[in-house]
Amino acid sequence: MIWDELKNALANEQPVVLATEVDGPRAGAKLLISPDETRGSLGDPDLDRVVARDARGMLESGLTGTRHYGTRGEARMREVSVFIESFAPPPRMIIFGAVDFTAALARVAKGLGYRVTVCDARSVFATPARFPMADEVVVDWPDRYLESVGQELGPRDAVCVLTHDPKCDVPAIVGALQTRAGYLGAMGSRRTHADRVQRLKEAGVTDADIDRIRAPIGVDIGARTPEETAISICAEIIALRTGRQGVPSLKNREGPIHS
Repeated sequence: MIWDELKNALANEQPVVLATEVDGPRAGAKLLISPDETRGSLGDPDLDRVVARDARGMLESGLTGTRHYGTRGEARMREVSVFIESFAPPPRMIIFGAVDFTAALARVAKGLGYRVTVCDARSVFATPARFPMADEVVVDWPDRYLESVGQELGPRDAVCVLTHDPKCDVPAIVGALQTRAGYLGAMGSRRTHADRVQRLKEAGVTDADIDRIRAPIGVDIGARTPEETAISICAEIIALRTGRQGVPSLKNREGPIHS
């Protein structure tokens, strides 16, 4: 039954983890873990509970690996080895703003395995013909779109606001801050972002939430073209996801973006 449920989850692109005891008293025993339920057993309810907890944490980050436990799930013991295999759907990138930079970012993100959505309220610009590399092109206001999909976003997902339009970027950022997206970046100069921060504060956004925003967006590699900027943005996303320290994000630098 576990194999049938795993097959169904994969067919429907549902997140799931298969945990297999590879060394211990019940080698070969399996747990199938989804965000909401657990099937099967590794032979002890406490071990099942601890492995399910760890597996859900690994699933959220898209990680696979071997964990070691005591026979009842005790930490810092190695009586039981469990291989935890995450089957996570592709991470999502939502790009707000149907502009030239969007097409370049969508292409690079697709190459990195993201499921890319382009969203803009202007139907004349937000068309599949302009963004054939995107998985989805949505004509809607950012806040309204995020109301419908925001609860699905997690630490592996990214929201990039490229609009340069106060009518769009403030609602997009406010909506994105209410999600669990791991990356939120906004395009614009330092002066543009300073003005944006003022509008965000007027909208009730806290300093802690403002600190989540990567703006100016990207790392400081001197990017000028849409393609170079797309690489700069994706480099910042990768560095944030992997916890790489010392990466020169434009947010943490001073002076003009373009020398």
